[in-house]
Order: sequence, then C-alpha cells, then structure tokens
Amino acid sequence: MSTANLKMANPEREQYPVHPKKFMLWVFLVSVTMLFAAFTSGMIVRRGDGNWTYFIIPGIFTFTTIVAALSSVTMQWAYFAAKKNNLQALKIALFLTLALGITFSIGQYYGYKALVAMHVFLVGNPSESFFYVVTGVHLLHIIGGILYLAYVLIRSLQNKVHAGNMLSINLCTTYWHFVGGLWIYLFIILNVLR
Repeated sequence: MSTANLKMANPEREQYPVHPKKFMLWVFLVSVTMLFAAFTSGMIVRRGDGNWTYFIIPGIFTFTTIVAALSSVTMQWAYFAAKKNNLQALKIALFLTLALGITFSIGQYYGYKALVAMHVFLVGNPSESFFYVVTGVHLLHIIGGILYLAYVLIRSLQNKVHAGNMLSINLCTTYWHFVGGLWIYLFIILNVLR
C-alpha cells in the first residue's frame, strides 16, 4: 500500500500527531497539577497568617506512601509486560497494582480515623481542614484511577491489552504514576506545613 493510500485509510493519523485520549489525559493532569498547586499556595499563605495548629501525622500515612510507591513499580511492570506481550505477567502486575491501590485507599481511611481519635477534625483549625481537603481530593483521584485500572485489568483478562493494543495501559500507567507521585509530593508538603 502506498503512502498516499495509508493517509487516506487512516486520516486521523495525519490530523492528530498525539492520540486524542492521550491529549485529553495530559490536559486533565495539567488542571489537577494547577489545583494542587493552588492548595499548596493556600496552605503556605494561610500558615503565615498565624492560628495554625501543629499536629502529628499518624504513621499509617507513611505506610500508604510506601504502598503508593510500590504500586507505581507494579504498574510499570504491567506496562513493560504488555509491551513484551507477556500477558500472564501483565495480568499479575495489574492485579497487584489494583490490590495496592485498594490498600492505599483503606489505609487513608484508617489514617482519617486515627486523626479523629487525636481530635483532629475537618471542621476545626485551618491546618486540620487543609489536611483533610487536600488528602480527600487526592483520594478521589485515586479512586478514579482504581476504577480505570479495574477496567484495564478486565480488558487484559480478555486478552485485549497487548503489544498491538497499548492505548489503555499507556493511559493507565501515565495516570497512575501521576497520582502516586502527587501523593509523595503531598506527603512531604503536609509534613513540612503541618
């Protein structure tokens, strides 16, 4: 088939050098970055105004940070397995990533319970409110990632994710690394500004 015929058969390739779904994901990630940058700026400014209570962040949040980092490793393993057409390793890695994502979410819940036991509440001092809002909004993004990850896992069980069909695993890997890295950033910032 000639080059001209290929262009006619697939006009989208000529129009869109980046897949539209990848482009939309990157637009979304930029907007999420701006949101959390605004949260960070708000915390810094509000902390400078005084009346900022310092509290100990429960150890469970350190555990969830380790879980987030491990889930990023298993997600990358899944991506490499798909690229190499190692479908068994792909399924195992996606299942582990999903399990780690759920573990992270449950860990955050227990972190909130520990905060309440310490009398740190959503409606209280601005430092406490910021902590709940920032980590809660991040948790919503994690839950969205878990849902998409479950979708990709189901597709992999149907053998629809492989070296010839990488879009869904590519999107999932990008998003998962982003929310994992975002949590590590937030964990550091919240420890510094607590």
